[in-house]
Amino acid sequence: MSGEQLQCEYYPFIVVGGGIAGVTCAETLSLLCPEEKILLISASPLIKAVSNLRQYGRTLQQFDVVEKPLSVLQLDCPNIHVLNTAVKEMDHEEHKLLTVDEKWYRYGKLCICTGGKPKVLMEGNKHVLGIRDTESVQEFQERLSSARRVVIVGNGGIATELVYQIKNCEVVWAIKDASITKTFVDAGAAEFFLSSLSSPAEMKDESVSKRMKYTLEKPMISRLTPDLLGGALGPDWTEGREMQGQYGEGRSIHVEYKVEVSRLLSQEEMKSSGKQAKKSPKNDETGLSGEASWPIYVELTNGHIYGCDFVVSATGVIPNVYPLNKNKQFVIASDGGLSVNDHMMTSLQDVYAAGDVCSASWEPAPHWLQMRLWSQARQMGAYAAKCMEAHAKEEEIHMDFCFELFTHVTKFFNYKVILLGRFNAQGLGDDYELLLRVTKGHEYVKTVMKDGRMQGAILIGETDLEETFENLILNQMDLSQYGEDLLSPDIDIEDYFD
Repeated sequence: MSGEQLQCEYYPFIVVGGGIAGVTCAETLSLLCPEEKILLISASPLIKAVSNLRQYGRTLQQFDVVEKPLSVLQLDCPNIHVLNTAVKEMDHEEHKLLTVDEKWYRYGKLCICTGGKPKVLMEGNKHVLGIRDTESVQEFQERLSSARRVVIVGNGGIATELVYQIKNCEVVWAIKDASITKTFVDAGAAEFFLSSLSSPAEMKDESVSKRMKYTLEKPMISRLTPDLLGGALGPDWTEGREMQGQYGEGRSIHVEYKVEVSRLLSQEEMKSSGKQAKKSPKNDETGLSGEASWPIYVELTNGHIYGCDFVVSATGVIPNVYPLNKNKQFVIASDGGLSVNDHMMTSLQDVYAAGDVCSASWEPAPHWLQMRLWSQARQMGAYAAKCMEAHAKEEEIHMDFCFELFTHVTKFFNYKVILLGRFNAQGLGDDYELLLRVTKGHEYVKTVMKDGRMQGAILIGETDLEETFENLILNQMDLSQYGEDLLSPDIDIEDYFD
């Protein structure tokens, strides 16, 4: 037997990734297989775990994400061994992984949960920051503390939360859509949110986040591989974080609609271009001068140019398949993720994937769709563990019920937001109708109806309708007889369909 084989430690189950999907997978395996050794390989010294789980219905859940040092997980689950390192190479034929510290590990079943990495406008530009994990948020806070103006590019969840939380700093929000937060809500809901953008400095009362935070000055793994990412941010990542610049008071936000970044210019390039940067977005006397010297300038496709201290690139993520797919052995889906079947299995034997790194390639249920969100990362991680355990025992397993209905709970502009089913009529063509109930500053309720049956819903505010609507979508009850009265404020829908 060779020296390499002698040093190659074997684990029945290995999980790669310390984000929500990976940790959930490892914890579920620990519960299902308490006698088996499980190895979790995390590139970050902080892992993401779920806490304060609240069940609203059959599929709708809300939870907090807790950041833990590696040692805590090993104490909670004695059969899990956690390594703070990264995978350098994979040999799927020999069922082996090589880490960056040149150690081999053999697996029986492997689950890849390496998440996604942010799409950054210009890789390597020190004035462009992509936000994805705890470490990048800490860098953002440091830069913001001395900033006068920032440009945020993107229209998803991270961009939306940043825009709302930043104070004492001018914000230019550049989006490619005609309405804000298009990734999650329609134009009507965006209009409902707009008043929050122009509100005074005082924000509504916000509950203090109860999750624990651990700050490590110089994580060990960063010395090995400085470009590695930690686990994705959880649902309450902005809570309790100081996000203040050094200019003005309160919020100063300007939205540039239906634009993309044409190019980024340095100070020298801006001078030689002969072009003029715009002044303060609000064009008032208190605004910062467009003629001021800025570290970077952003030229938009509408011709507007803004100087700023730095740019936040929040245009989404791409599946982080490298280096495990360095030899291009996996089948890759059209969106760049590892293609997985309805048992979370990739194209390689005994290799599974969960979370942002994978793409669901099965025929989905009528009211389920994949979005790269922490809620789905948790569901996929748990289900992948159940599949790995069942296959190891050569047992049959059926798909989890959570894949029957898309559900997501989040918070935008300090409003509770719940998305259910085909919440934006995805895949329904033109054959549907919408029912709306809007109370300005209080609630926004939208249902997507087809043939008298509810196909999806958006609930903003404390509506208490989530469980009722979840059941109506799952049961596909014919609601034609109620017509527009379904959302009448005079009818207690929750009691009526209880």
